Amino acid sequence: MKLLTREIEKKLPDLYSQEAKKPEEVKVIAKFFDPMGSWTWYATEYNKEQGLFFGFVRGMDNELGYFSLLDLESVGKNRILGIERDLHFGFNHTLAEVMQEVL
Repeated sequence: MKLLTREIEKKLPDLYSQEAKKPEEVKVIAKFFDPMGSWTWYATEYNKEQGLFFGFVRGMDNELGYFSLLDLESVGKNRILGIERDLHFGFNHTLAEVMQEVL
């Protein structure tokens, strides 16, 4: 599965472009998850040149932070299943929702 399509890439705002916004105003554009574990990444911003996302990460801790496309793609190289993109997530969720574990 291709984690980052052109359509999604076009919808992702540039890194740091939403710093002044409240979590209720920030859209989550993509949701990635580990089908063999409990980690989930919610992307809100992206820098194409660096392949770097910003968003909410639910893993050992729940936190806002950066994660790379290369790292997500490399997880599946030594496993049966790699990181996947939630195809049914849509574009109508906010950062506030995912931070409150509504989804």
